[in-house]
Amino acid sequence: MPDILYDEVPSLDLADFTGGDPAKKKKFVTSLGEAYNNIGFVAIRNHYLTDELSAQLYDVIKKFFALPDEVKKKYEIEGLAGQRGYIGKGKEHAKGRNTGDLKEFFHVGQEVKDGDPIKNEYPDNVWPAELPEFEKIALEVYKRLEKTGVQMLKAIALYLQLPEDYFDAKVKHGNSILRPIHYFPIENPDAVPADAVRAAEHGDINLITLLMGASADGLQVLRRDGKWIPITALPEQLVVNVGDMLERLTNKKLKSTIHRVVNPPRDQMNKPRYSIPFFMHPRSEMSLASLPGCIDDQNPKQWSDITAGEFLSQRLREIGLKK
Repeated sequence: MPDILYDEVPSLDLADFTGGDPAKKKKFVTSLGEAYNNIGFVAIRNHYLTDELSAQLYDVIKKFFALPDEVKKKYEIEGLAGQRGYIGKGKEHAKGRNTGDLKEFFHVGQEVKDGDPIKNEYPDNVWPAELPEFEKIALEVYKRLEKTGVQMLKAIALYLQLPEDYFDAKVKHGNSILRPIHYFPIENPDAVPADAVRAAEHGDINLITLLMGASADGLQVLRRDGKWIPITALPEQLVVNVGDMLERLTNKKLKSTIHRVVNPPRDQMNKPRYSIPFFMHPRSEMSLASLPGCIDDQNPKQWSDITAGEFLSQRLREIGLKK
C-alpha cells in the first residue's frame, strides 16, 4: 500500500462498522487499515462514551489534581510500579531519556468480578477518599472505552484477515489502564530542566490507545516524512492509535506512530493541560509473536517472540516506573 501523507488524522464513524450494513462495514475496515498503515491514528465518532460522562470525569480529575501534593501522595503506593493510584510529578520519562516528563497522573485498572483467576495478577484500584464520586464515574468511563476498544479490535482483526473475534478472549479482563493526566502549570520555565517537556516523543506500549478530547492543544504525531502533525480530538470524537504491542504482533504492518505533547509558548506555561487516555492491553499471557500473515520475503520477521506481560514489564523498566 503506498504512503499517504495525511495533514490531519482521518475521521471515521464507528456506526459504519457496528450498524449492520455490510458495505459500510467493509469500507470502515479498509479505511481503518489504510490509516493504521500510514499515520497510525484515527478519530472515531459514534463510540460508546458520552460527552456528559467525559465532562464528569474531567471535572473530578481536575478536583483531584488540585489537592495538595501531600494529600495526593497518600495514593502513591510503593511496589505497584505505578500501575494503580497516583504517580507523582516527573516520575515517568520516555524510553531512551532520563529527564522526567512535566506531568503527574492517576491510574485506574481492570476490575474482575466473575471469579476469573486473572484477578490475582491485578492490584486493587486505589480511590481518593476526598472524592467519593471518582470511583463510579471512572469505572463507567473505563467500561465504555473498553467496549469501544473491543469493536476497534474486531475491525483490525478483519483488516488482518483474521476471524472477527480474534482479539475478544485475549482482551477480556485485559490489563487495560485509564490514565487521567495533569500537565501541571509551570510558573517559572527557567526552573525546570532545559530539555523537559510535557510528554517526550514515544510510542504507546499497549495494543491500542483511546484518547478522550484533551483540554488544550499540544499533542503531535510524527508523520512518515518526518513532519510533526498536530492532533485535536473534537468533543464528540475519540482519537484511537496503534500501540507497540499491535505493531509487534503485525510485524510492523500496523504502525505505532511516535507522538509527543509539546510545551506551550513560555507565556502559556502557567496554564494546566488535562488529558485522559485509555491504554487497552490484553491479558498477560497473550503471545505477541508476529502473525504468520504479516511475514513474507519483503517483510521478514523483525522481533523475537514475547508475551504481553513480559513486554509490559520490560517497557515499565525502560520508562522508569519499575525498578
